[in-house]
Amino acid sequence: MKIIAFVGMPASGKSEASRIAAEMGIPVIIMGDVIRKEVLKRGLEPNDSNTGMVATDLRKCEGMDAVARRCISQIRETGSELVVVDGVRGIAEVECFRKEFGKGFILISIYAPIEVRFSRVQKRGRSDDMNSIEGLRQRDERELSWGMGEAINASNVEIENNFTLETFIKDVTEVLRNYLGSCSAMPKNHNSTENLLEQ
Repeated sequence: MKIIAFVGMPASGKSEASRIAAEMGIPVIIMGDVIRKEVLKRGLEPNDSNTGMVATDLRKCEGMDAVARRCISQIRETGSELVVVDGVRGIAEVECFRKEFGKGFILISIYAPIEVRFSRVQKRGRSDDMNSIEGLRQRDERELSWGMGEAINASNVEIENNFTLETFIKDVTEVLRNYLGSCSAMPKNHNSTENLLEQ
């Protein structure tokens, strides 16, 4: 079993990379969904402040690898030889996944400058997003406090997402295909790069 996890600062392109994987027929586990589910469970509004508070509280109460541990059963339940994990946010999560999956765990970091990331935040309109570049800097600092920097440094591969969407799609697709090739079978609903660009 191979696990490909994406790591990167907020709005670097992790969700887009995961969308590409899903369109290739690869199951995707979104780590942020664990936090969003917990926010709703606590009856809170799913904004950036509450999401950050719950994420920090969960790690404080259950350990820095709390979210990763909650995702492991979901990963195994897919029954797939290759699974993508969206949203590693700390070195403890990397260590947790590497302990569980060994050499089958591959970490891919995605890089984009803060100005580019903030322009994407403004366009995507998620309820837990920041409404200023200073808010994005604060979220960066929060995630760096969880060990994000160490996690990025521990990655096996880096993809730069500072160019066109077409370039990013091609780069992600190429990396994913390299790992798909080492699995015994390709996903049945594999799409071409051209199809991904049209969606």
